Amino acid sequence: MKELMFSKIKSSVKSILPITIIVLIISLIFQNNSLTTLIPSFFIGSFFLIIGMCLFDIGSDISMIEIGEKIGSHLTSKKSIPFMLFMCFLIGFIVTIAEPDLNVLAGQVPSISPTVLIYTVGIGVGIFLLLAAVRMLFQIKYSYLLIFLCVISFVLAYFVPSEFVPLAFDSGGVTTGPLSVPLIVALGAGLSATRNDKKKKEDTFGMISFCSIGPVIIVLILGLIYNTNSTYDRIVVTESSSLIEITKLYMNAIPTYLKEVLISLGPIVILFIIYNVLFLKLDKKELKKIFKGLIYTYLGLVIFLTGVNVGFMPMGYIVGKVLSDYTYVLIPLGMVLGYFIVSSEPAVTVLTEQIEQITNGNIKKKTMDVSLAIGVSIATGLSMIRVITGISIWYFLLPGYLFALIMTFFVPPIFTAIAFDSGGVASGTMTATFLLPLTIGIAEALNKNVLTDAFGLIAIVATIPLITVQLVGLIYKIKTRHKVNYTDPLYNEEIIDY
Repeated sequence: MKELMFSKIKSSVKSILPITIIVLIISLIFQNNSLTTLIPSFFIGSFFLIIGMCLFDIGSDISMIEIGEKIGSHLTSKKSIPFMLFMCFLIGFIVTIAEPDLNVLAGQVPSISPTVLIYTVGIGVGIFLLLAAVRMLFQIKYSYLLIFLCVISFVLAYFVPSEFVPLAFDSGGVTTGPLSVPLIVALGAGLSATRNDKKKKEDTFGMISFCSIGPVIIVLILGLIYNTNSTYDRIVVTESSSLIEITKLYMNAIPTYLKEVLISLGPIVILFIIYNVLFLKLDKKELKKIFKGLIYTYLGLVIFLTGVNVGFMPMGYIVGKVLSDYTYVLIPLGMVLGYFIVSSEPAVTVLTEQIEQITNGNIKKKTMDVSLAIGVSIATGLSMIRVITGISIWYFLLPGYLFALIMTFFVPPIFTAIAFDSGGVASGTMTATFLLPLTIGIAEALNKNVLTDAFGLIAIVATIPLITVQLVGLIYKIKTRHKVNYTDPLYNEEIIDY
């Protein structure tokens, strides 16, 4: 356990340290009282993130993933389609309303009650997770269904007020976060584990992407119903001049997140307990291990969210305000931040490790990390261009999705599924609580429309990785084009590691 803890801490430090150094350099170069005042709180937040990520990763490995795989395997072995579909809907609904990222964004959506939005999106994810299970069960071609759903999304977006389009696509990015990703990926692995056909590992992935597209469609439908001509809630930055005041900020925030994460994890734990009593009937040793993991997950999320919201969100906002006077810096800076910040996303770590495990190490975690980092870097740079110029989000999303969908006809199917899953997890907690406040700060300082020019960042961050990950798949296909005498090149040929 000590070795595992040390390994996780080392990984967390490597993820958080680059962002911390970049922000420190910005503070030293662009001398500003507000930035200087927030530095101590930001450093404490960085420490919280390191410890929180470490505990969450350990907890996720031994609890959330285990729960998802066991429920998924049982659902398939039970051979009751109605029951399986009902459980998929229930799981999708529960993990979505529990997702911290969605709760952060819900308070920003104009003219819609956060509670209404969260529960409506939860229903949408439940329906689309059910749809993903149907696709897996009847082996419907993933790319065809994906294209159909994307077309529906953009047709709906055409009729929705322009202020609502970025928010709708952002909602698709935040629903697949640290709680839902390990459970949904493991559920997919469990559902496909009992199949003996050669496409079972290919079908392991793709469920997350359906859970990202579902909220887009459901929120766009809400946009047709609700009056969306409203304003967003401004970010309030509390500046503390002493270590005692900063400590009070964190101490006051911790009870809030203890309660929030308890409310979030509670339904998942209750569902598992009921399911275990009725069906799984795991022995005490297995249950002890899972509940130990749930405690790690709980504490990790509490610490992580406290650090992000108290230390990182205000800093992102103020950095955006300060750098708005130096627009020539924003694009390269955004690309650098985007490259490093994706490695800080808890859900990304879970997905890339699962990809390496499920593909027997043939798609390396390192390869996925680099392709995602490049994708998010480009996406953040494009978002800086958009907030500076005010270009419509349509000019970014439509070509991006069109190119990504065209690539599905040339890329091995498993890479398509992994790419669209990756887009959902790349736009997670750090994006919502650091990069989004950064763009809001810029938009406010430049007197831009925050709803149309700042919001939409998460959507773009979720789009570009669809292309970069599929490009990895295209490279792989070219490299193995002349290989012969294999039955399944992805699992029997060379390891993808560049």
